[in-house]
Formats: sequence, C-alpha cells, structure tokens
Amino acid sequence: MQYTKDIDVKWQKYWQENRLFNVGIKQRSKPKYYCLVMFPYPSSELHVGHARNYIIGDAVARYKKMCGFYVLNPMGWDAFGLPAENQAIKHKIHPRDWTLKNIKRITQQLKSWGIGYDWDREVTTCLPDYYKWTQWLFLKLYEKGLAYRKEAPVNWCDSCKTVLANEQVIEGRCERCNFEVIQKNLRQWFFKITDYASKLLDDLDLLEDWPQRVKTMQDNWIGRSYGVNIHFPLEGLDFGLDCFTTRVDTIFGATFIALNWAHPKIPALISDSPDKDKIHGFVKELESQPLSTRSVDNFEKKGIFSGRYAINPMNGKKIPVWIANYILTGYGTGAIMCVPAHDSRDYEFAKKYDLEIIEVIKKPKNSPDSEGAWEGDGFLVNSSDFDNLPCEDAKEEIASYMEANDIGKREVNFKLRDWLVSRQRYWGAPIPIIYCPDCGEVPVPWQDLPVLLPEVQEFLPTGQSPLTYIKDFIRVKCPKCSSEAKRETDTMDTFVDSSWYFLRYISPKSQDLAFLQEDVDYWLPVDQYIGGVEHAILHLMYSRFINKFLHHEKLISFSEPFKRLFTQGMIVKDGAKMSKSKGNVVAPDYILDKYGADTMRLYILFMGPPQKDAEWQDEGLQGCWRFLHRALRLVDMLKSYEPPKGSGEMSKPERELLNKIHSTIHSVTKDLEGNFQFNTAISRIMELVNQTHKTVNEDTIAKDILHQAVETVFLLLAPFTPHVSEEVNQILGGTSSVLQRPWPKAIGKYLVSEEVEIAVLINGKVRDKLMIKTDWSQKEVEEKALSQEKIKQAVSSSQPKKIIYIDKKIVNIVL
Repeated sequence: MQYTKDIDVKWQKYWQENRLFNVGIKQRSKPKYYCLVMFPYPSSELHVGHARNYIIGDAVARYKKMCGFYVLNPMGWDAFGLPAENQAIKHKIHPRDWTLKNIKRITQQLKSWGIGYDWDREVTTCLPDYYKWTQWLFLKLYEKGLAYRKEAPVNWCDSCKTVLANEQVIEGRCERCNFEVIQKNLRQWFFKITDYASKLLDDLDLLEDWPQRVKTMQDNWIGRSYGVNIHFPLEGLDFGLDCFTTRVDTIFGATFIALNWAHPKIPALISDSPDKDKIHGFVKELESQPLSTRSVDNFEKKGIFSGRYAINPMNGKKIPVWIANYILTGYGTGAIMCVPAHDSRDYEFAKKYDLEIIEVIKKPKNSPDSEGAWEGDGFLVNSSDFDNLPCEDAKEEIASYMEANDIGKREVNFKLRDWLVSRQRYWGAPIPIIYCPDCGEVPVPWQDLPVLLPEVQEFLPTGQSPLTYIKDFIRVKCPKCSSEAKRETDTMDTFVDSSWYFLRYISPKSQDLAFLQEDVDYWLPVDQYIGGVEHAILHLMYSRFINKFLHHEKLISFSEPFKRLFTQGMIVKDGAKMSKSKGNVVAPDYILDKYGADTMRLYILFMGPPQKDAEWQDEGLQGCWRFLHRALRLVDMLKSYEPPKGSGEMSKPERELLNKIHSTIHSVTKDLEGNFQFNTAISRIMELVNQTHKTVNEDTIAKDILHQAVETVFLLLAPFTPHVSEEVNQILGGTSSVLQRPWPKAIGKYLVSEEVEIAVLINGKVRDKLMIKTDWSQKEVEEKALSQEKIKQAVSSSQPKKIIYIDKKIVNIVL
C-alpha cells in the first residue's frame, strides 16, 4: 500500500460530508470535553512553525473522541488589531480585505493538514455580529465602574502611533514592532483590572493543571507586596508626600526622597523655585526617555533637586526631595523613600550626587564582604529605640508605632496596573461612548449596538485615530438630551476581543445574547487550552479577569475559564524563530505535495517534547515518511499472510508479540494522558512496527495475532496520522470512521512478560546479559548467572564475597 495525497483528499472530504467534528449543544450520555487552541491573528498565511499548535490540538481532540468523550473543538479568528492592520499597510490593501483574504487561505491550510474543527461555530472578531458583544462587554464594565477614562502617563509607540498596555511593553519596547516605547500624558480608557488583583493572584492556586512557569509569571506581574504607606511632611508647605515601602525597618536610613517625573505634586513643589525652568526641562527630558533605557539595572541614574525638603517623621530630620529617572510610574505612590545604605539603586544615585548614606542594618556575621548597599536582613543599628531588633521584628514594631502615632498605615500594594484599552488606530472595535457638551460621557444604548466601524480610505497611523476625520461617524445625537454630540474615536485593544471568544463559540449565532448561560455552563471551563507561553501575561490574564467579572455578575457559573493549560515550544530553523525576514520559513505546501499531510503531522509531533523548542530538519521528515511506509507494508503483509496450521498452543513469538501489543497500548495511553508526550508515544509505536516485522520474518504466528498487531498500530496512530489510519481501517473491514472506534485497551494478562533480560555485573561493571524466567527465585537466578561462560572466566578462581540481586533488573557479583 502506498500513501499518496489522494488519501488525504479522500478522507478530508469524508470528514466534512459526514460532519464528524460538528457537535450539538449537549450530549448527556457522554462526558464533555472542550479542547481549544488559541485562535490565530489572520495577518499572513501559516508556515510549519505555526502548525505545531493546531496539530497538537487536533491530536488531543481525536484521542479524546476515541476515548468516548463528546468533544468540542472550534476555530475562529483574532482578526482586529495591529498585526492585521500593519500587514495591510505594508501590502497597501484595506485591513478588512487583507484579513478576510487571509482567513480564507488559513482555513484552506488547516483543512489540508487534516485539522478537524466544528466550522459551524467559527467566530471572526472583526465582524459586527461578534464585536457588537465586545462593545456590550465594555458597557457592562462601564456600568459597574470598571471601565473609565482618565489622563495618565501612558506607554506610546511612535512606530505604531498608538498607546500600549503595560503588558504590551517588553523590556521597554513594543511587543509588536520592537520599537522603543516612551511615555506621554494622555486621556485614555482603562479597565479596572486592579479591583481583581487579589482574586487573580489567589486563584492561581486553583489552576493545578497549569505550567508552574506561567503561574509564576502571572504571580510576579501582579506583584503583591506588604508594607507601610508613610506620610512625609514637607518643610514650609501645607501638604506632604506619601511613600510606600516594604522595608519600613530602614526608615532611619532614609536620607532623601525621589519622585517620578509624572508625580502630580511636582508643579506645586517647584512653583516658586528659581530653578523652575531647569526642572521643567529635566522633566521633559525624562518624559521622552525610552522605557528600554530604564529596564536595565546598569542604566545611568540622573536626577535634579526640587529645592524642597521633607521631614523624616521618625527622627524629625530634614531630607531633600529629588526628581529621578529611575523611579517608575505606575507602582506605589510614585514617591520613594530612598535608603542608599540598603538599596543598590539609591546607593548609586547617592554616590553620584554626594547624598548622605547611613547604615541602619548590621549584616549578620559571616556575611560576604561587599562594597555598596547591603540589601539583606540583619539587626537594626542607628535606629533609636529599635536598635538590635532583627529586621522582621522591627518591621512589625515600627509599623505598629507608625499606625499608633498617625505617621503611616499598613497597606497591601500591587505592581499590576489598570488595563489601558484605547488605541489610536483604525482596525478595532469602536468604543461605544458618546460625548455630550451638556450630559458629559454617555454610553451608547444597548439597542443601538453595534457601533459599526466605518469604511475609510485613509487609515495610516498618525497618532490620532483615523475615525477622527470621518464626520458622518463622529456626529451623533446625545441619547439622553438629543443635543449635538460626538462619538469616541479610539478603538479597543485587540486583547479585549480575545478575552471572551471562548464563550462565543458556544452560542456563535445568538443575536440576542453574547452567549447562552445554560449552554456555556455545560461546556465551560475549557478542559484543555493549548497555545504559546508568550501569552502568559497578556491574553491569559485578561481572559481570567473578564471571566471573573462575568462570574461576579452571575452571568456564568465558573470562576476560571481554562481548567488545564499546555504551552507548546516553537519550531525553529537554523536556531532561530521562523520569519520571512530571516529567510528561514518552511512552507507546508511542498511537504503536502511530496510527503502527505500525515508525514508532516507525524514529524511535528515526533521531533521532540512538545513543550520545548525543536529544530526543523528535512531529514527527520523523510524518516517519518519511511516509517509510515514501513507500517503500511504490514497491511500488505497481512493481506497475503497464510501461516501453516499450528498446534493450537500459543507459541513463544506469539506471546511476545501480544505482550508488545498490549504494553504499547498501555504506554502510549499513559503518554497521552500525561503531559502530551507525543514523541515517546510515536517512538513506542515504531518499536511495535519493528517487532511485528521481525516476528513475521523470523517466526510463524497466527493470522489473528498479526491482524491485532496491525490494527493496533493504526488505531494508536489515528490521532497523529488520521488519513492513513482511516484508509487502513477501511481496508481491514471498518465500516465507519476510525475515530468512531474505541481507543484500544491493554489486557492485563498480556502485560506480564514470561522472560526478561537482566544485566550481570562483577564488582559493579556489566560483564554479560542474561534471559531469565520471571518466576525464578533469587537462588535460581544466581546459579544461572554464575554458570555463564563469560562470568566463569571473569570470576576464575576467586570466590564471590556476596551477590546482590535487584529483582528482574541486575545481578551484581562482588568478589
């Protein structure tokens, strides 16, 4: 039997005509299984680097289907946002045309790879029937005070000409174009994700089947810290500065305060300063400073003295107030109590500007000698009544003293900032807000949704939304008073679209509701979510937030959207991520034409542990093609096999092959039920194919046992190589799809081997191998080992001092 592309076409047509992957709403007779891969940006066609995600998801869905689950495996398109818009600009085509063209092409690619989706549930985030409900979600958040507009320092990408959420800035650069990000004061829309910070953090403990790496990344990003908010009075002014610190034990070592450039009290601080212009110039310089320069520890610290002094409330000492470039926006109060003796950044700054350094923590004895700041624990010195206290005790006692004397208050702080969702770009869902000169902000009435994204001819990024120039879009009557009003012209971040898509798959055609709660509560949470670890903070955290909001509003019954998460590694070429700019993209079309879809699927699953990166090599692809044909030769062998009539008793080769069949079933099932170790599962099937060939070539076995071996090979391969497995299933007499066959079960009596090979060691070194019966006693094993010719020669005239036997594994003869 020869594997050709015709087999792929035949079975893809069969699956589509028989709607094999389409499911209704409920099937109470079977357990449900919602398998979901992260939907793609349709910004360009797919290459083999993308394929791993979808092939893994398809293999899981097919396996679970054969295990008797009622499997939902849908697909859709994350179609709004910068990826599609930037590509459209590059190719001088409208984003809608570019996006829909790519959706058509990627759909064809996925089908040609044999990926089985319920296409009736397809969702496309850039179409009005979807983004109507994204706007509905915005209004629900707005109704509860969780969507709001304010002026704040925001991240600005001058290449994409739009603001970015904190999560979209990677080491100070835009996550889409890698351009340096600066900060600007702008009036923007935010979602109040910080209201859910504790819940998002605490509920990570519920996610037992998530990779620890992802949970740690979210934990660090949310960044809960316990400390004290201390009030520092300002000399000569009727207001003060609040500083949050986790190291209140170092308060007596605070020798200056440093403010972020955007601190709201800077104008009042410097209003009568003779150096006001100079300070304004410095602040302006910091405002335009790329974030990337502040994301490394060794960047040059700069500052300017404000001309004002604060009072340390614990000792009454005057300390200068500076404005510094290393104090980040968006964490704490934007004002830092600086202790140069015990913070390396403060130490560097103090040395540069000749500021006082006071040691207040005595490092423990035997601590390594080092210059600079001591940032560890120890005992307090130069700290008045708190001297000699260990740091942890001092934190509690000083905090209690501050609260009792109205100096400070214990607080819990988070690094997490509110989610900035407005974008100054065209290709996104319009924000459903109207501005009325009399009524102020007015939400678009529910019945007027969707606010349609208008057609534009000019959508190049300018720093202002292209919708600003469309009068027919902007001009609108106020829903409250009917006065002339204006629409919001910013669009929403694409991560808003993807924060709830897994719910829309359940009710994709519903015109009256975003989703039907009864059906969503049946299918959700997602049983298995599959995608890249690069979404650990962005998409995954945003989806958890939106899910928790909907749960709080009693619109769904589950608090977490994804029960189990698998993050696959990348396929790389020449040691680098595949990209057209690097010239290392492997296009799948030639593989399908030359080797068939199942060869590509098999190689992608076999090339290494799926959670790790793997290097693409054409030789490996050819090896998988040869294996498939070696397996298919067993089918030809079975058809023509006519063994002589046996004695009726099962022979040793038959018992060994049955043992191999059932141990392979057992091991492959274990690999798939574990952490998706497809590579080892396929390796075990290869071993079964090899042993079956060897047995038939060297011995005579019953035809029904050979039939069982061949049938098992292709049942086990069915999730990985579905086209070939369907063809073999039909040849062997199957009248329905191989996916409607039950997953094979290992029979216990065939898992026990009658014989096993053990190693024979002398003084810990392997000298021989020995086949033993599994029911032999230790004495029988020892006698057999000592009678082996190699062992007799090695022992010679020496007498064994002792013999160590590890059951069915090794015999170690100690001379």
